[in-house]
Amino acid sequence: MSHPVSEQPGGAQPMKPGYGPPQGQPAYGQPTYGAGQPPYGQPMPGQPGYMAGAPPGQFGPPPQVWMPAIQSAPNCPKGLEYLTQLDQVLIKQEVHMLEVMLNWECNNKYKIVNNQGQQCYYAFEKSNACARQFCGARRGFKIHVADNAKEKIFTIKRPFKCFGGCNWCAGLRCVQDEVSVYGKDGTQYGYVRQACSFWKPHYTVLDHNKDPQFEIWGPCCPCTVCNQNIEFPVRKFGTETVVANITKQWSGLFQEYFTDADNFGISFPMDLDAKMKATLMGCVFLIDFMYFENNQQNQNHHHF
Repeated sequence: MSHPVSEQPGGAQPMKPGYGPPQGQPAYGQPTYGAGQPPYGQPMPGQPGYMAGAPPGQFGPPPQVWMPAIQSAPNCPKGLEYLTQLDQVLIKQEVHMLEVMLNWECNNKYKIVNNQGQQCYYAFEKSNACARQFCGARRGFKIHVADNAKEKIFTIKRPFKCFGGCNWCAGLRCVQDEVSVYGKDGTQYGYVRQACSFWKPHYTVLDHNKDPQFEIWGPCCPCTVCNQNIEFPVRKFGTETVVANITKQWSGLFQEYFTDADNFGISFPMDLDAKMKATLMGCVFLIDFMYFENNQQNQNHHHF
């Protein structure tokens, strides 16, 4: 004799003919949307494409984009191939919060980018810690310029000179501020030397044979002025023909007056020799250290 099957509590209830789920509600026995499920189209943990944390780019700065690699160029030292394809670069100094908060001078670091914002090199200073604290912007240094593989391409060297920086006395080699630029194999690229003048910044750019190629005159008062760029035109030596330009760019009120991080732009002819382009980049660091490295102090002291 058969017995009817008793219904167990919690068991699925058979749907009677003519009845269905209430309008706007999911069918009986189906999970409710949103109960422990990710939004539509998003993968669950363990599935391909799942990534913990915030989506990329939602927080923090976007990753730096590097300039596409360039094949070797004729008559160009290895590593300088980027410069053969550029007629301008921007050198951006990074802000050190340790300097801002504690006034502790750190080794400087820089990004070197093209006019599209793509990074082609980065540069970092190597100097003595005591010299940074006690000699300040007058310190000697080596600035190594490296590629995206962290391989050193060329170096900018500034010797320490106890009485260096005075424009009036720059005719004396013992006080003449200067940098030399050389490749990773020690090959000399060029030199930048401070030249004598009454008050304006004055530099001579020389090639590897120490023959003068360019001359640079800055403004009579190369101090930071609110929301203005400062120009250092580069002229062919012995003429008034401007062939390149170095620009100290306004970086914003906070960065200009409360840090020593500066931005510089350089424009030069596309067909200029890559070694001379590297030498002009060395001139940027010399100008920066002489006039803009200690911004708070340099408001009242400009190497007259």
